[in-house]
Amino acid sequence: MPSGGVPGTGAPAQSGVAPAPGQPGAVPGQPPAGIPGQPAQREGRRGGISPGVAGAIGLGAGVIGGIMAAQGAQRFDDIRRERQEQREGDLTIIREPGRTIIRDDDGRAIIRRDEDQHFRDLGWQGRSERRDGEMRTVFERPDGTRIVTVTDEEGRLIRRTRIDRDNREVIIIDNTLRDRPGRFADDVVVLPPPPLPIPRERYIVDADQADENLIYETIIAPPIAAIPRRYTLDEVRYSPDLRARMRSVDIDTINFDTGSWQVGQDQARRLAVIADSVKRALQRSPNEVFLVEGHTDAVGADVDNLSLSDRRAQSVAEILTRDFQIPPENLTTQGYGEQYLKVNTQEASRENRRVTLRRITPLLNGQNQ
Repeated sequence: MPSGGVPGTGAPAQSGVAPAPGQPGAVPGQPPAGIPGQPAQREGRRGGISPGVAGAIGLGAGVIGGIMAAQGAQRFDDIRRERQEQREGDLTIIREPGRTIIRDDDGRAIIRRDEDQHFRDLGWQGRSERRDGEMRTVFERPDGTRIVTVTDEEGRLIRRTRIDRDNREVIIIDNTLRDRPGRFADDVVVLPPPPLPIPRERYIVDADQADENLIYETIIAPPIAAIPRRYTLDEVRYSPDLRARMRSVDIDTINFDTGSWQVGQDQARRLAVIADSVKRALQRSPNEVFLVEGHTDAVGADVDNLSLSDRRAQSVAEILTRDFQIPPENLTTQGYGEQYLKVNTQEASRENRRVTLRRITPLLNGQNQ
């Protein structure tokens, strides 16, 4: 039975988010080739994003969340039944509850999600208005704090801020200083592989073998190599060379069942140490941004694995907010499917079905600390 993994899919898996140009075999979100301790990528993957995907990423972003009726679906078969697929030039656009997957004829795919949907999934009620081609959405907490998200016509995040009752504003994410890229390829940043100045086990920390001090040290650590400039959130999401500059924590205390993104109550409690470390970091600096990355094993179809991994990341992010009061505006999520295998196996692997946490604030701010 496939387990990446999603039961019932006999199709061979293809690539998820593509390696950066010029970096064959690069693994999104993890050290590029040449850094000691990098787990192997799944065999048979081809790098790059086709011109069709590059030109149509805006189209995909604009139709994110086109189907919301099955948002409460608990089984992946339910998600599959709700999918709507159509051709757009040389692309296949797959819309499913809350997400859009864009896939080219070579089988390469990316996944996008509505930037405001995770607030709605938490039960927050927002109000939106369109101004000069931008969508401004405001979510207000009971204490009067407002979270303001501004997106462009294609659904790309322009700015996210938090405004307290006294109208003091904290900028969380600001992409306004850069022209909006016209193609997906514009979001892929290629940088030289950074040296690894620390042991691999302190660069990618396993949560089940680390205490809170090591986890906290990892998520607040400065970049391991210089950050040349500030980057947009999409650049960070889709550029493995960027994310490789920040240390990360593999949350292997959470184990996902085959084809599932649900986290049981007993496992949710295991996130307490992660949550405490994130809270400490936010007390020090309230504008920190953490990327929650979802992964699957190598079994199943690429579309299923991308969707499943994205939902796993979102499940963990929601628990951090609902159970441990981590502000959702300080969290962002991204699924990478089977792109980065912790254990180099094509078989079902619980260790590969996991979530990773990484602080990305220095990348967004262009800071080297």
